[in-house]
Amino acid sequence: MLKDDRRGNMPTCQNCNNQWSWKQTVKKMFTLDTAMVCPYCGKTQYYTDPSKKRNGLLVFLAPLVMLFGLLFDIPPHITLGILVMTFFFSIAVSPFLIKITNKKEPPLW
Repeated sequence: MLKDDRRGNMPTCQNCNNQWSWKQTVKKMFTLDTAMVCPYCGKTQYYTDPSKKRNGLLVFLAPLVMLFGLLFDIPPHITLGILVMTFFFSIAVSPFLIKITNKKEPPLW
């Protein structure tokens, strides 16, 4: 089995087979471009469709936290604290969910 196929690994460049670090991956996540340039070989890499879907699910954590805060009458300051922790959790986990490919895939919609 290839290193890229196992869950919990950082993205691996499809050109040079170098695995990106957590810090490099987070840095690449905060660009507006959908393409990410490999820090080792400089080739353009793209998110895979399953990777886009997995990371898209993290977006729903914030509204879910707010909904639980309203439904269970949790004080706003506690809900805000949980929301901040959810944000940092999403940032910390997201690089582990990213898989990349050489080919630009069409949009999901």
